[in-house]
Amino acid sequence: MTQRLLRHLVSAMAVAALTAGAAPAMADDDGPAKPRLDCTKKKNKDKPACKPHRGASDDEVVNGAYWLAHAGKYRDALTLLGTVADKENPRALNAMGYATRKLGDVDGALPYYARALALKPDYVQAREYLGEAFLAKGDVIRAREQLGEIERRAGTGSVSFANLKREITAFETRS
Repeated sequence: MTQRLLRHLVSAMAVAALTAGAAPAMADDDGPAKPRLDCTKKKNKDKPACKPHRGASDDEVVNGAYWLAHAGKYRDALTLLGTVADKENPRALNAMGYATRKLGDVDGALPYYARALALKPDYVQAREYLGEAFLAKGDVIRAREQLGEIERRAGTGSVSFANLKREITAFETRS
């Protein structure tokens, strides 16, 4: 990825975070609020809100990478995540694990989740993604362990609990 594109992505997410209003950096346990303006689309590139800005915070970088990854742009997300200043940021580590897993490297994703959880044991989204990684390896027992941890830490009403439970049910139905 070119430096220009990288700056564009970071600045787009920084502006999107500002234009999204006072939304928190992480909505509940399912990632940041989706930006209102997608600066990766050609039609938006010349809009003032999408002009390059410097000095994006790690939260802005992680938020941008989160949405890139959830749009299927896993390599771009990893490149963007490589620019975070705090290499021990649990959110960045979790997002790196997610993008790595989605690129098909489940074993490569596991250390990212493990490190994120070592730094922040109550980080239920990392537990959700770790559970999904275990399912990808066919290990429903360890996925259920993560579901239990999510329930213990955030309850059955959390987004991460619902997501992982749905994935486990789907896995067991296929098996």
